[in-house]
Amino acid sequence: MSFDELLKELQGAKSNEGVQNHVSFEMLFHETFMSRYSSFKSFDEFLRKGNFDVKTLEDIDNIPDELFDRHVDRETDFGSWKSMLDRANAEYEAGHRV
Repeated sequence: MSFDELLKELQGAKSNEGVQNHVSFEMLFHETFMSRYSSFKSFDEFLRKGNFDVKTLEDIDNIPDELFDRHVDRETDFGSWKSMLDRANAEYEAGHRV
């Protein structure tokens, strides 16, 4: 399974702290979002920089919140994973309103 395929399957994974189940990480954390709020072009790069070995949905779930929050704080304009996720979700919803 490629990383892009995995991202498409991340609906309802660790991120379901506010993300609608039909929205994948790939859609939320697209290149424009990642470039705007971090020095990365992809969510995959962001994960690799943190040495997170993500091959399955469970791998995302198993990243300790405190560890992921520190990585987000260090590598993005956000102070926590939840704030990054909330912003991505809000921007996604704003861009997809009918």
